[in-house]
Amino acid sequence: MTGAASRVFNFSAGPAVMPDEVLQTAAAEMLDWHGSGMSVMEMSHRGREFTSIIEAARADLRELLAVPPEYKILFLQGGGLGENAIVPMNLAARRLPAGANLQSSPVDATIDFIQTGSWSVKSSNEARRYARVHVAASNGQGKLSAIPARETWQLSADPAYVHVCTNETIDGIEFGSAPDVAAATGGAPLVADMSSHILSRQIDVSQYGVIFAGAQKNIGPAGLTLVIVREDLLGHALPICPSAFNWKTVADNESMFNTPPTYAIYIAGLVFQWLKRRGGVAAMEQRNIAKAALLYDFLDGSDFYENRVAPAARSRMNIPFFLADEHLNEDFLAGAKEHRLLQLKGHKSVGGMRASLYNAMPLQGVQALVGYLQEFERKHG
Repeated sequence: MTGAASRVFNFSAGPAVMPDEVLQTAAAEMLDWHGSGMSVMEMSHRGREFTSIIEAARADLRELLAVPPEYKILFLQGGGLGENAIVPMNLAARRLPAGANLQSSPVDATIDFIQTGSWSVKSSNEARRYARVHVAASNGQGKLSAIPARETWQLSADPAYVHVCTNETIDGIEFGSAPDVAAATGGAPLVADMSSHILSRQIDVSQYGVIFAGAQKNIGPAGLTLVIVREDLLGHALPICPSAFNWKTVADNESMFNTPPTYAIYIAGLVFQWLKRRGGVAAMEQRNIAKAALLYDFLDGSDFYENRVAPAARSRMNIPFFLADEHLNEDFLAGAKEHRLLQLKGHKSVGGMRASLYNAMPLQGVQALVGYLQEFERKHG
């Protein structure tokens, strides 16, 4: 089998499933983009052809997320993990007084972190290289994972910023809305790692100072990172920050200071156009609600499988679950592969299983997964 007939249902957490329409368009344009006689891979990033691609992608993303005009949209490299260093290098010094020692490492500034899972812990550990880290709240990553109640957060009076991971890919924990931190912190900006749920639900960008996301889940191929940053937060980079990762330098050069990941930006632009044709983020959110509900409702009604995330904190994108008898894990994965359901093994740090239901995962894929879960339970339950 070749082509669409050989496609599987890919539940990978990332790099992840892409829309068939996007892949088909990219295949059709591989050798000749819009009569240019070139592949996008071959274009100069400063030529008019690619300039039109990146400008359209930026405009479409601004429309999809209703990004206010006072925010810059940057196309970078380094991934979400790279931004764990790039964010503090750009923001840690923003509240330091004139004449403060910016050459020290770490600098004399505090960053607040809300730890809700593996990625926010990784982010805080990296930030310690550049500033003091204060863990204002943590769920402890216990057996039943949840978001700490807002009234329990012990925010600093004057942090450089407050960092949250709004969807924990590994742990399956998601913020339903932006937490209010400004009043308790003297107006400190909220920085959000949205790598695994950006464009899956409506958000109010104005509630954040910075949003960043690796592309390889809901946007496109690995290699591209998006940063949406409020303009007043530009121009505070530490001296050690590489020029290519200084947000002001990147913004001033329209993401062209160095050669950007051109093909990944092109694919992201196709994804943005696909989203617009499907009704935008609001319509996609409703589809994601339905997909997640289908899987959670089955898991909750079964004694054979278990989801350990508190219902109010459950992610729509990444759904971890465990078999009651984990000796059956390998049999489960082998059977799933036979049913053309792939990448269901949970992250090595937590075990179990995980189904990632990103925008490009159709409802039929979730229905097929639930059907297999039922079949496996009848056979082994």
